[in-house]
Amino acid sequence: MKWTSFGRGLLAAAVCGLLSLNVWAKPHAAGAGGSQAYEAQLPAGLETATDMCALLPCKDVFPGATSFSERKGQPPYVEALGGPKGKDVLGYVMLSTDITDTPAYSGKPVVTLIGMDKEGKFVGVKVLKHSEPILLLGIPESALLKFNDQYLGRSVKDTIEVGQSRPEDGVIGVDAISGATVTVVAQNQVIMTSGAAVARQVGIIKPIVRKPVEYVQPKPDAPLPDWDTLVKQGAVQKLVVQPQQVGLDRTGSPFIELWFGSLNSPIIGPAILGKSTWEYLHSELKEGENAIFIIRTDGKESFKGSGFVRGGIYDRIQVHQDGDSFTFRDTDVRNLYSLAAKGAPQYSESGIFIIRSRAFSAAYPWKLSFLSNKIDRNTGSKVFTSFESEYWTPAQYMVGGRPEVHRPDPSWLKIWKAKWWQLIIFGLMLTTIAVVYAYRETLTRMSSRKNKWPVNGFKYPFWAIFVVWVGFGLLAQPSVTQVLTWFHSILFKWEWTLFLSDPFLFLFWIFIFITVFVFGRGLFCGWACPFGSLQEGLHVIGEKIGLKKYQFLLPPKWHHKLKWVKYGVFFVLLVVSLFSMVDAEKLAEVEPFKTTFLVGITNRPWPYGAFVLVILGLAVFTERPYCKYICPLGASLAMPSTFRWFGLKRKPDCNKCKACAKDCGSLAINEDGQIDHRECLHCLDCLILYTDANACPPLAKERKVRERAGVKMTPIGKDGYFIPIVPTDLTPAQQPVKGVDPRWPSTRVHPRVETLTGPRRLWGELLDHLWPFTRESWKANHLLVAVAAALGVGTTLVWILAAQGSASPINVIGAWFGWSVLEVLVRLQGKRYVKDGVWWGKTYRQANIMDMLAYVGFKNLLIGAAFFWILTQMGMFAF
Repeated sequence: MKWTSFGRGLLAAAVCGLLSLNVWAKPHAAGAGGSQAYEAQLPAGLETATDMCALLPCKDVFPGATSFSERKGQPPYVEALGGPKGKDVLGYVMLSTDITDTPAYSGKPVVTLIGMDKEGKFVGVKVLKHSEPILLLGIPESALLKFNDQYLGRSVKDTIEVGQSRPEDGVIGVDAISGATVTVVAQNQVIMTSGAAVARQVGIIKPIVRKPVEYVQPKPDAPLPDWDTLVKQGAVQKLVVQPQQVGLDRTGSPFIELWFGSLNSPIIGPAILGKSTWEYLHSELKEGENAIFIIRTDGKESFKGSGFVRGGIYDRIQVHQDGDSFTFRDTDVRNLYSLAAKGAPQYSESGIFIIRSRAFSAAYPWKLSFLSNKIDRNTGSKVFTSFESEYWTPAQYMVGGRPEVHRPDPSWLKIWKAKWWQLIIFGLMLTTIAVVYAYRETLTRMSSRKNKWPVNGFKYPFWAIFVVWVGFGLLAQPSVTQVLTWFHSILFKWEWTLFLSDPFLFLFWIFIFITVFVFGRGLFCGWACPFGSLQEGLHVIGEKIGLKKYQFLLPPKWHHKLKWVKYGVFFVLLVVSLFSMVDAEKLAEVEPFKTTFLVGITNRPWPYGAFVLVILGLAVFTERPYCKYICPLGASLAMPSTFRWFGLKRKPDCNKCKACAKDCGSLAINEDGQIDHRECLHCLDCLILYTDANACPPLAKERKVRERAGVKMTPIGKDGYFIPIVPTDLTPAQQPVKGVDPRWPSTRVHPRVETLTGPRRLWGELLDHLWPFTRESWKANHLLVAVAAALGVGTTLVWILAAQGSASPINVIGAWFGWSVLEVLVRLQGKRYVKDGVWWGKTYRQANIMDMLAYVGFKNLLIGAAFFWILTQMGMFAF
């Protein structure tokens, strides 16, 4: 039977088929994995149209209505009309993006049309547009529609959260979409926030009563604070919007820069306006009214806009306080001719705005919101978005200081609290598996080649738990898509809430990051990955039911060729993600995880199910075929495994003894007995053999010699040999090694930096990381070094241009990637070594191509992320 040819051909066909399937996949009918609302084109002029329902299907969310009013209120809504004469108000319809632009997993809002009756019960929810790749392939869009249906008949007055109901806390739970937790958490917030905003306006929810502020009176003859003092105290705040934040090219100046603050305080108000002007304004204000000022100090965009010309409404600015929104009409505005505060900036637009609602209180924090269109550079379409800055009157200007404010928990924290006991169990389980593995040498010494249960007694239950509970139960299978998200977040914009919204995956990734750098990828891939555990479990079951004689490993020559496939898949996904995360998400279907755990084989088109079944079928006959040859997640974790602190022990004799290599299911041990920790899945069979006096050939040989000579047996030492009966100067492990030393993944080297100490060592290591050129590399290839040096200068210039706002992030990434490739080639000519073991140690070894790719890639990712962060903080980039 040509098992090797069959396996090789099937693996190649599966990979190519899955990649081509997803590249050319077209959206089909919803429910079959297709999309009707994915990046749908919204009607032109929707943001400002007074007759919203002439552009949108309002009857779909309020079918009992015969007509709909024009937009009214702030934030806007329309009335659903009906009854005998067709003029009775039956309820209300709102567009979510008129009220909130809460981003979902894609970073963009799910545009939703919502219907609500006069009692505050939701009667219809319709998704008009979304940008969630996970709802394009894998999880059908119909799943989001079913999620929205859970709100029908429920009241805006209810406390509705994603997760289990908690009657004791008055919380109504709604079921999440498997594999799309972040999306539905955002959608829950969109529906409830939108409904509450309208319900407060129309009286369904009673307005929040806030205690009015009592201001500290100025002391006689006390000087008023100047502008800088007001800014330091927080009595004046700034809101800045950069061109990049609205999809425009950077121009060197803000899109708009605003300064604003409250004017009711008898100290702040006179300081800003002057005493006489403030007293006149104060005399105009009625009880409960509040005045604020706004000035534009930079940028060409107007904060007043043009809405007030058409309808007397200032449509660019709003004030938000908790769930309440306050807008301004032309009758609410007074001219601001000058600022009296010493050191006040020059301005080009100004105004005094009066908040007339008694629901507002300056004693509590509030936000100034600037509303604007944002151009989506990927599609060219415009989306309405807002930019906010918080203001809270400084405590020293209020009698008794600031009142205590209870801020609601963010959505991600509510999820953590709702699942706290499961998270504790999950965290303890991850800790347990790490501790058990940390004591691997104790367990392997208790084991033997014929009795592996001291190890397997832990490993097998872990496999079962991670497959059944973590994979199918918690749906917490890590994926390469999360690696791509981490990568983009490190480079561009880090948002903790994006990762905290799925707590089990968040904890899992903390475990993965720590253990990969401490032990290598093998602990996760070999012991804790749900899909990997499923494959290995099937292989063990196959062995137990009599299929062992059919089980096989690929010949080493084919294994060492096919193992590179997974790195190629990961590299393709990484490059594609830089241009389009949507396309990368499609290609990531090469992972069978979503089909297996999140969606289910029966809920997907047949090619996806067939792909999973082929992999699992092969796993019965050969160990972990997917892990070894296709998995891009494994490839991404294998690269940092180059820098793991602790590896598996070897002894000098391992370079001539092939016992471990023959039994290595990962094929991670080469002909010289060296372990490739990027490929090792930590089954620990070799470590069991390491101290097995009956199975390890060097130990068995000495055991037999001692038994024949009648010499007593001594314990086996840490070096893997019997402790000598008569102490010697050199133990067997310290004797000169004949041939390749198998205790290291590659040959030990001793670069000059190894001999440095103190500050010279720190400087030497820094220079070693940053400067790849050497005399040896110059002698080896003049042209390569010259080209690399030129590209290094060019890349530096690109970073300088980026700092000046003249280079886009993709230009920087392209140049940085090109430099990284040439740095690898140059280092292979002159600095062909990497550090092995703990990073603060002095152990160096010769680097192969994969070692150098991992080292340069990881190092330059961190350096690039640091540069991007600095440029972003300087306002050069905005994403």
